[in-house]
Amino acid sequence: MAFTVERIDHLVLNVADLEASAAWYGRVLGMRREIADGRTILWFGEHKLHLLPVDASQEAWFTGHHPAPGSDDLCFVADAAVEDITAHLATCEAEIELGPVQRAGARGTMTSVYCRDPDGSLIEISTYRAS
Repeated sequence: MAFTVERIDHLVLNVADLEASAAWYGRVLGMRREIADGRTILWFGEHKLHLLPVDASQEAWFTGHHPAPGSDDLCFVADAAVEDITAHLATCEAEIELGPVQRAGARGTMTSVYCRDPDGSLIEISTYRAS
């Protein structure tokens, strides 16, 4: 029987410094932190990120072959005006590396700004709101 996947349940983000990353995602992106089964989980909406410290025991994590902090490229959608997103990033001292720019998102044209998390992973924050 064939099937198709319908959505992503969670992502695992490889990090060098668990505390720095959890704090950054909470402060800059408003994610809520939870500890479950000894793992750090960041919640946003109905979605979650697991933070995997690269020095974690491989017995405790079944993960990719080459876990490396700073190698990710993630896009998050915010229900906010791009001006509010850029102002918030400035307040958090998260340097915008590119944007605002128009991009083709999964639901149509969106406006994006790009910054980096503490490990250097590229973080795209997008909005579908018209300017």
